[in-house]
Amino acid sequence: QARAGIISTVEVLKVMEAFVNEPNYTVWSDLSCNLGILSTLLSHTDFYEEIQVFVKDVFSPIGERLGWDPKPGEGHLDALLRGLVLGKLGKAGHKATLEEARRRFKDHVEGKHILSADLRSPVYVTVLKHGDSSTLDTMLKLHKQADMQEEKNRIERVLGAISQPELIQKVLTFALSEEVRPQDTVSVIGGVAGGSKQGRKAAWKFVRDNWEELYNRYQGGFLISRLIKV
Repeated sequence: QARAGIISTVEVLKVMEAFVNEPNYTVWSDLSCNLGILSTLLSHTDFYEEIQVFVKDVFSPIGERLGWDPKPGEGHLDALLRGLVLGKLGKAGHKATLEEARRRFKDHVEGKHILSADLRSPVYVTVLKHGDSSTLDTMLKLHKQADMQEEKNRIERVLGAISQPELIQKVLTFALSEEVRPQDTVSVIGGVAGGSKQGRKAAWKFVRDNWEELYNRYQGGFLISRLIKV
């Protein structure tokens, strides 16, 4: 109804606040998706920082309950929920989540304590979103060293979280390099487009500037439509 302009989005946010004790992954996934759309719309306004504060307020109670480590008797959906919630809090700049993500990332890179598969994406996104050129370099090194394609794809999808304009350009250049399989280039560009306001503008310009190469690479396939969609 809010998307149709029938009710105020404020009403939706009030309803969202009522889900603070919700334990169900599917519900949180839906809330996360809707808040993501709102964040994208508000990134062009003065309210962007305020919606990040709202995200932290809504997601921090469930984040504290879940913690970082699996508990005995947990199911698959709990692991998915943990990844979703920590990723959301990390991207929004939740202080404790950011600090813990940086600590675990450092241990992971140094080989002291390897991150479990379900925590990698949220940790990678968090450190990149609030990271610098050395963070990006470390992530590209992890990509090069990864012996499983699943890990390479995981890293490719999150690289767009980096915020600085010159680093966004570096990620886009990487997307067309030989380091990335042609079928995975779209994931990298899509990650940049969905990562930030600056990323959206940069990705759109990059696609226009490199249209001939991209079109020749994907013409007639589903990837060209996916690229346009993202």
